[in-house]
Amino acid sequence: QVQLVESGGGLVQAGGSLRLSCARSGRPFRITTMGWYRQAPGRQRELVAAFTSGDSTNYADSVKGRFSISSDTAKNTVYLQMNSLTRVDTAVYYCRASGSRYVSGHNVDYWGQGTQVTVSS
Repeated sequence: QVQLVESGGGLVQAGGSLRLSCARSGRPFRITTMGWYRQAPGRQRELVAAFTSGDSTNYADSVKGRFSISSDTAKNTVYLQMNSLTRVDTAVYYCRASGSRYVSGHNVDYWGQGTQVTVSS
């Protein structure tokens, strides 16, 4: 099994910064996408930022220039640096890793438990 454990969420004032971490452990698999999604109250879960196949990065338009995704391969950890936060960024942030098994080729898709980010005015 695979575990994704997020940390770093909390309460921050508008204009402030937070850094989220997602530590991955468990059975290795071929990762094609790993990144961050968020879900605000009453809204659908949406992509924030992710690494995709070929080491490309994909950002939501609303966070471009403010958020940055990075990774530490040795630590199996992905980070999300969030700057210039606004109240619109308030949401539960989820880490996601998807790909396929090395032997069977079966698709797999894992989510973390989420971490709350609240931006106050």
